[in-house]
Amino acid sequence: MAEHYKLDRVREMADNDEDFVMALAAAFIEEVPEDAERLRKAVPEGDFYETYQAAHKMKPTIELFDLGVYDELIEVQDWGKFEQSDKNIDTQLQTVLTAVEKATNEIKADFGL
Repeated sequence: MAEHYKLDRVREMADNDEDFVMALAAAFIEEVPEDAERLRKAVPEGDFYETYQAAHKMKPTIELFDLGVYDELIEVQDWGKFEQSDKNIDTQLQTVLTAVEKATNEIKADFGL
């Protein structure tokens, strides 16, 4: 359990209320993969605005579940925010997408979602 994510901050925020932990896990499953898919499409299309919006929306949840890719997500967000067309963020994007996929699969299994 919890190999690709951590529940320390989640449990602290939920004050160890397991129903709230479950609700946060469900929110992760519902929102983060959708936003990751937005990033998967926006970056290759050079859609800076969509990249920024999706990455910015993901930040609190990625940090809360401690996926270990927060810095890479910031780089992707900043690429969009500052329209850094001269910068290649494919590696950072792939790192984020892989972490989200692994955490999503694990959270689904761990919480029966």
